[in-house]
Amino acid sequence: MKHLELMSVLVVGLLFGCTSSALAVDAPAVHLFLLSGQSNMANLDPDRVFTLELKKHFGADNIVVVKVAKRGQPIRRWYKDWKVTGDQNSAEIGDLYESLMKTTKVAIHGKSIQSVTLIWMQGERDAKEHLSDQYEKAFLGMLEQIKRDLNAQEVNYVIGRLSDWGLGRKDWDKIREVQQKLGEAGPRSAWVNTDDLNDDNKDRDGTPLKGSNHLHYSMAGYDQLAKRYVEKVKEFVK
Repeated sequence: MKHLELMSVLVVGLLFGCTSSALAVDAPAVHLFLLSGQSNMANLDPDRVFTLELKKHFGADNIVVVKVAKRGQPIRRWYKDWKVTGDQNSAEIGDLYESLMKTTKVAIHGKSIQSVTLIWMQGERDAKEHLSDQYEKAFLGMLEQIKRDLNAQEVNYVIGRLSDWGLGRKDWDKIREVQQKLGEAGPRSAWVNTDDLNDDNKDRDGTPLKGSNHLHYSMAGYDQLAKRYVEKVKEFVK
């Protein structure tokens, strides 16, 4: 479907146009934020809340925000060491991660990096495909990839936990548990609740969807999600 082929890429940086690595010597080290995931990240517009709040807190010249997200995608498209089984497409293994890194390296060229933080909203597809048992390993493997490719000793992360849309389904519940566990793993990690963000939503054509617990969030829900991400970021990015 067309909406599954859309990729949202947003780059917000400082010193626009400075491409010489020599300039990084005089430039302040920046905080790098990587936003990635599937539809509920693709639907989040960082310019509405996330980036604005970070600019207020850190200063506009001190942040770089990169977003690469695609609807309906499993975590294997970010984890390069995924073992292909069944009808999984080997050509797609890690390809969205490569897109994220390619976009990121353009955004940070000529800049020194003070911190790296992953803002993650994904997991619905893995629950649908009954792949919850591989989720934790894949996420941790992705973090190691980021450390290696960005030469970062540590990578902070904030996970948006799957909402209550699929409660009672084994793999959905398991991924929620894994995401919460990962978010509570240490001082550089966190998770945010999304259970209240998917009520009184609208379909993509604008048709109201009355009731609660939809798969996707309302516009106000995405703004609230962005605020929650920022609040967690402030706790461990100084």
